[in-house]
Amino acid sequence: MTSPRSRPSQAPKTSGLAEVSYRLMREAAVREARGNPLMREDFREAHPMLLRAARSIGTPTNGMCPLCDEERLVWVKYAFGPRLPAEGRCLENAADEERLTRRVGVFTCRVVEVCCACTWNYLIHSYTVQGLGAKT
Repeated sequence: MTSPRSRPSQAPKTSGLAEVSYRLMREAAVREARGNPLMREDFREAHPMLLRAARSIGTPTNGMCPLCDEERLVWVKYAFGPRLPAEGRCLENAADEERLTRRVGVFTCRVVEVCCACTWNYLIHSYTVQGLGAKT
């Protein structure tokens, strides 16, 4: 069960064909990391580009970091698909996601929660967005 302090201010908006929530896996990872200080470092390896995106365009949540409890978590959303960079395209706002629906292809969007203080990061949500001409 998600505690109130880790619950985001709003769930990610989805408009896709498939949807996966990683919340249960996240909660298990948090329990394991809290019980094993050495394992905490496995979750504190956020890529510098992810941290930069979190600081500049991340969506703030109501949840505090489950490891350091010093800073509120932010969500960073990426899209992957045809004619997008291999490392994905960072979606800054709803308009960016809307633009995906006007492109040709099917896109996978991933939401990562990040703590900018201790660099905790975890994939929490993945979903697909169908663009123009995509076959279902």
